[in-house]
Amino acid sequence: MLESLGFDVILAPLLELEPIETGPIDLRPYDWLVLTSITGAKELRRRAVGEPRRVAAIGKATAEAWGGEIDLVPTVSTQEGLLAELPRPAGRVLFAGAEDARRLLSDQLGADFVPLYRTRAVRPERPLEGDLVVLASASAARAYAALEVSIPTVSIGPETTAAAKASGVRVAGEARTHDLDGLVEAVLSATA
Repeated sequence: MLESLGFDVILAPLLELEPIETGPIDLRPYDWLVLTSITGAKELRRRAVGEPRRVAAIGKATAEAWGGEIDLVPTVSTQEGLLAELPRPAGRVLFAGAEDARRLLSDQLGADFVPLYRTRAVRPERPLEGDLVVLASASAARAYAALEVSIPTVSIGPETTAAAKASGVRVAGEARTHDLDGLVEAVLSATA
């Protein structure tokens, strides 16, 4: 998307994802399945036994990655946004995602948590160069901070911004909507 707008884009992954093998995961006992990431949606779909009663996904891309019926995609693509829109009482909830995911959903809903993957920081093969770095997760913000580079950043949302700032990273902008469209808009604003 950024290239189509005339930006020179250099891909420099800061994370690698490693599945955590938990074996099959039975979805039938749950009233709600909560998906918070594309990777979590794909990993859970691969291991799922049975179909969930209802599914909530944070963000359109996460919903699409699930590949099945989605009952709720909150207007605000955060755990807080999902909590605000999830009908109560929610019943029994399964939250499956990254090993180091925030546990707000688990804490607020008493959800069962299953770690499906872990993130590991990686160093780019070449030193980072550019005018702006785009950060799409709190894990990426922490990995970027470890590189000790001073290029300003644009963040996908409040948790990523908080992780970046806590690590001493300068944040030039934050996406208003926590998705790819929001990131592109934030880049455009930061470079105007």
